[in-house]
Amino acid sequence: MGRLTTHVLDIAAGRPAPGLRIRLTSLDSGAVLGEFTTNADGRLDAPALQGNAFQPGRYELLFMAGEYFRRTGTISGDGPDFIDEVPLRFGVKDASQHYHVPLLVSPWAYSTYRGS
Repeated sequence: MGRLTTHVLDIAAGRPAPGLRIRLTSLDSGAVLGEFTTNADGRLDAPALQGNAFQPGRYELLFMAGEYFRRTGTISGDGPDFIDEVPLRFGVKDASQHYHVPLLVSPWAYSTYRGS
């Protein structure tokens, strides 16, 4: 069964990013498909999408990284932050597969990849 999962690593602190909010949107329909918060391990408690809800198409995971960094005291929040919301847009061709889309983030940079 195909599924969509994610996790977030705070690479400035060298640990998972707990309590980081994420919004999943279908770029094809514009519908918000879910809003999530990472657990203590920086992961979601369940897949963001799975089974019949997981379909081929274009998606966006929007990570509220600036909010997380302000809450943890990593940044002061007294002006515009370099990294705020991080949008990751990606396509799903075969929804029978596992798509794992992690975010590695700091207040100054981020990266992603298709994991397993």
